[in-house]
Amino acid sequence: MTLFRHLAIPELIEVVPPRYGDDRGFFSEVWKRSDFEAEGIHIDWIQDNHSRSAAAGTVRGLHFQAPPFAQAKLIRVLRGAILDVAVDIRTGSPSYGEWVALTLSAEAGNQMFVPAGFAHGFMTLTPDCEVAYKVDMAYAPEHEAAIMWNDPAIGIDWPDLGTTPALSWKDAAAPGIAGFASPFRYGEA
Repeated sequence: MTLFRHLAIPELIEVVPPRYGDDRGFFSEVWKRSDFEAEGIHIDWIQDNHSRSAAAGTVRGLHFQAPPFAQAKLIRVLRGAILDVAVDIRTGSPSYGEWVALTLSAEAGNQMFVPAGFAHGFMTLTPDCEVAYKVDMAYAPEHEAAIMWNDPAIGIDWPDLGTTPALSWKDAAAPGIAGFASPFRYGEA
């Protein structure tokens, strides 16, 4: 049975599917609808995404899509390891502006469930890192947005890998959370 561990912000969940191994390797059901529904998570995943980052220290995020194209995500690592981060951007939330980080790795096989209403990003901890994630809404470029990955007002404790983080031009230009008009409201589905 899949293990669900609620994190410091309880809507964020570490998901650990069981692995069955022998001398050949292992088998794992990485997503099983009945396990998620038993946990109260009813998601209709519509797309799987896969990214590869060549260098350790690559940062992707902090991204989100505004309603009506807001996305929930289920993130896992296929190769290497990442520090996966989610920031609560739901106005009125008791944890607004707070963040949770979780190390995800191919070796551990753990995942992070991030519902809509959170900005999400990660830093690769190893080179040649591959990340796969499910989303419940298609990419809508006119509704995409980002928050500065290293905004001091948020204060994410990113690891220092001894190199300058690699960022896309869009992530490097993302604004901070100060003055941010969030499209998300706490308690709204």
